[in-house]
Amino acid sequence: MEKTRYSDEELEEFRQIINEKLQVAEEQYKEIIDTMSKRNSNGIDDTLPTYHSLEEGSCTQTLEEQMAMAQRLYKFITGLKAALLRIDNKTYGICRVTKKLIPKERLRAVPHTTMTLEAKLQQKK
Repeated sequence: MEKTRYSDEELEEFRQIINEKLQVAEEQYKEIIDTMSKRNSNGIDDTLPTYHSLEEGSCTQTLEEQMAMAQRLYKFITGLKAALLRIDNKTYGICRVTKKLIPKERLRAVPHTTMTLEAKLQQKK
């Protein structure tokens, strides 16, 4: 008989993995937001007489890169939190397309995934 869900012990293992990744991601997100809002700055950026238009362009590009990174992290954090809810509901690790169990190796590598690799590849076609 094919297994239809992960055991409570297995779910707790995944909960640990997710919580560790969530903690790191939230710290990185906070760091980026603090940097973007210049909370980490010593406050002299706008008083430096060496500002040139090229430097300002570089600052804008850096800010855009930080915003993109913050958006990716926010999406990752949201996915991890949703995975924790699926653990609580005991639906974690079940592919939303095929309804089969997602292999443990995939869940360890991508703990917020909701699809098997096969389903993901089919979706891209």
